[in-house]
Amino acid sequence: MNAKLSKANLYGAKLIDANVSNADLISADLSRADLYGANLSNSNFNGADLIEANLFGADLSSANLNDAILSGANLRHANLRHANLSSANLNDADLREAYLFGANLHAANLSEANLSEANLTKANLTEADLSQAILVRTGLSKANLTGCFVYGLSAWDVQLEEVIQSNLVITPPDVPGITVDNLEVAQFIYLLLNNQKIRHVIDTITSKVVLILGRFTPERKVILDAIRNELRKRDYLPVLFDFEKPSSRDITETVSTLAHMARFVIADITDAKSIPQELMAIVPNLPSVPVQPLLLKSQQEYGMFEHFKRYPWALEPYLYEDQDRLLAALTEKVIGPAERLARRVAGRRMRR
Repeated sequence: MNAKLSKANLYGAKLIDANVSNADLISADLSRADLYGANLSNSNFNGADLIEANLFGADLSSANLNDAILSGANLRHANLRHANLSSANLNDADLREAYLFGANLHAANLSEANLSEANLTKANLTEADLSQAILVRTGLSKANLTGCFVYGLSAWDVQLEEVIQSNLVITPPDVPGITVDNLEVAQFIYLLLNNQKIRHVIDTITSKVVLILGRFTPERKVILDAIRNELRKRDYLPVLFDFEKPSSRDITETVSTLAHMARFVIADITDAKSIPQELMAIVPNLPSVPVQPLLLKSQQEYGMFEHFKRYPWALEPYLYEDQDRLLAALTEKVIGPAERLARRVAGRRMRR
């Protein structure tokens, strides 16, 4: 069908499974129309009123919906492949499992829309309003999100491979704009800026956590447990990593994640086995985190340890004779040097 229905009043019309592809429906009133499963491919809906229309499973591929009003519309399972939805109003629309591959949603209003499990691969979402929208298992691979408004967005298990996500606006429209470049951290950054309790938690982590690494044979673990207990007495939050890694991550990734959270690292390199690998993941990549090595005096540094001495934040190993003498000197010889270096590093960052 190649109908000329420009400005037609089809309010509440029932066109279930109708074939009106290539129709000209510019500025037509289709509000609350029932277009369930209709073939509307390549049709022109420029400026059309489709408020609360039922477009469940409809074929709108390559349709022109520029400036169309689709607020509250049911577009679940709809095919919108390569559709032009530029500046369209999709506020509160149901787009669950909709197919929007390559669709143009530039400056579209998707606020409060439900896009759960929708496929937006390669879609153009530049400057679109996604505030308070729902994205659960939504496919956004290779999509362009530049300049999107994401205040209040709920995003879970979103596919973000090769997505462009720069200048995402995380603040409401009535306050000065703050932008981030990562959808996954947008909500966290907003909470961090606006929630004193969360800021306190972050401050506590970065100022109190001490990562303890070492060999976990029975005799070595006694030393590490004793260090942990002493750190607790000094109001630190010791994290003793015993290599029971999460099943989804390898050891070095887990150690690196923990090190990024730490004030400093204490690494007992006595009887070194996995320690060389762990330090290789930390020392070259984290100049902001001092590393204080420990070594039983009767032993020698492992061969590759010399490599770390080129990094100023890797301190000279403290040689200890036994557990009692180590704990007695812990403040002066272990915590003290690491704390002084951590403060210097923090001071340099603040002056920048």
